[in-house]
Formats: sequence, C-alpha cells, structure tokens
Amino acid sequence: MRGYWVALYKKIDSAKNLKDYSAKVTSIIKSFGGKPLVRGGEYICLEGENFSRTVIWEFPSYESAIECHNSKKYQEGWALAKDSTERNLQIIRGFNTE
Repeated sequence: MRGYWVALYKKIDSAKNLKDYSAKVTSIIKSFGGKPLVRGGEYICLEGENFSRTVIWEFPSYESAIECHNSKKYQEGWALAKDSTERNLQIIRGFNTE
C-alpha cells in the first residue's frame, strides 16, 4: 500500500531557509521513490484552520515514506528549515477501495 507525506505549514519565518531545504531534500525524497503531488499552489480554505502551504508526497509504500523521513540525509536537509518553520507532518498509509 502506498504511503503519503502530508505537510501543513503553519508558519514560515524564512522563505530562503525553506527554499534551501527544498533544494536539498527533493532529490533525497525522490531517491526513496517519492513523487510530489502538491507543493504549494493556489488553494481555498473552506473549513478549519488555514495553512499557508500544503505539500503532499506519494511513496511506493508506507514503510518507504517512514524510512525516507528517518534517514540521516533527509534529517540533515530538514535542519536547514526546522528552526524557522512550523508545520504539521503526517505519514499516512494509503488504502484501496477495490
């Protein structure tokens, strides 16, 4: 079953730090089979809390999504933005209705 990262950004104090993080980790995430589905973009908040940015990555499996997040290389990349960024990040196991 596929796995998904869903990141909801609450606060971004440094656009530069976030850009540096993204530049560093994109190839790392892709090396774990990650495929970007949503990276910012136009949106409308219809209910609940408004988040300034939403990012969704799809992975071949739930386990590979966790492995990527916990990898040393990804954590080194996240260190570039974590002190100036507040986000909710969940890893979710996909499902099949068939």
